[in-house]
Amino acid sequence: MELGFAYDRGRGVEQNDDEAVRWYRRSAEQGNALGQNNLGWMYRTGRGVPEDDEEAVRWFRRSAMQGNAFAQGNLGVMYRDGLGVPEDDEEAVRWLRRSAEQGDAASQINLGWMYREGRGVGRDDEEAVRWFRASAEQGNVFGQVNLGWMYEQGRGVNRDRLEAARWYRLAADQGHVDAQRRLDGLR
Repeated sequence: MELGFAYDRGRGVEQNDDEAVRWYRRSAEQGNALGQNNLGWMYRTGRGVPEDDEEAVRWFRRSAMQGNAFAQGNLGVMYRDGLGVPEDDEEAVRWLRRSAEQGDAASQINLGWMYREGRGVGRDDEEAVRWFRASAEQGNVFGQVNLGWMYEQGRGVNRDRLEAARWYRLAADQGHVDAQRRLDGLR
């Protein structure tokens, strides 16, 4: 698994997608959940292998069933977007929730979005805020922007321009251009 990551990221060796896939596959076939997730990602993105969403789903599912939060989040997105599987918002929420409850910031944002939009669950702005806040408090720029927007719009929380500005500022300080624009718009 470590060699796959080294080749994937070019850490200590020259970056090489084919070698990354080779080592991820060895790890994945031995049942390593992280290796399975990473191999799934290579299929999802077409790096070192032909892009194949069905194969990506197969590896994400194997990893997710072992409790890997990254794979659970990836599988949730695949169901949400209908990639390699039929679109199924309820199944997406099920996997995103498993990942979000383990603290995965990206899944927390995605789950918050599902609640905000009412996809796979009843629309619930307070629950959306809960998940955006969980991500934002981990320093995730997208969680911060989404939470700022909820405060700016008064959705799931009382409208509070100062609190919106606080979250936008945190995201803008990380270089998020839209957060800077939104912050400027509050002035």
